[in-house]
Amino acid sequence: MIDIRKLKELVRLMVANDLTEIDLRDSEEQVTLHRPGPGDAPVVQQVAAAAPPPPVQQGAAVPPPAAAPVEDDTAGLVSIASPMVGTFYAAATPDAVSFVSEGDAVKEDTIVCIVEAMKIFNEIKAEVNGTITKVLVSNGDAVEFGQDLYLVKPD
Repeated sequence: MIDIRKLKELVRLMVANDLTEIDLRDSEEQVTLHRPGPGDAPVVQQVAAAAPPPPVQQGAAVPPPAAAPVEDDTAGLVSIASPMVGTFYAAATPDAVSFVSEGDAVKEDTIVCIVEAMKIFNEIKAEVNGTITKVLVSNGDAVEFGQDLYLVKPD
């Protein structure tokens, strides 16, 4: 249980610095203070740390069933990854045809999509010769740096 004096001090610091949320965590406890708006009382949420997993008894363990070999359906494929964080667009405008679709042949300089970052629309090129085998994201999805967008079977 957190000391009430510490809690009052956190609330005082929160109000004095006009903070709307404080989240403190350590190995034993977690405290989250949240003020939805000016003049509202802070909401306190305390969660006890998760208990360590129970010890495993030796000798009583049953071995897991043997996993069937999994075929890697991406073997030999090259990915086209997002060079930045942003929003993925498959076409230049909402009513336009996608730059590329599954089965389309691409060259290194083929524009495959647009990634919008900070209101700047960046054309992404394939940078590989081959055939698009899989589209991994949908139009309008948020993408991360290095996230695979397409899989290409190289020529």
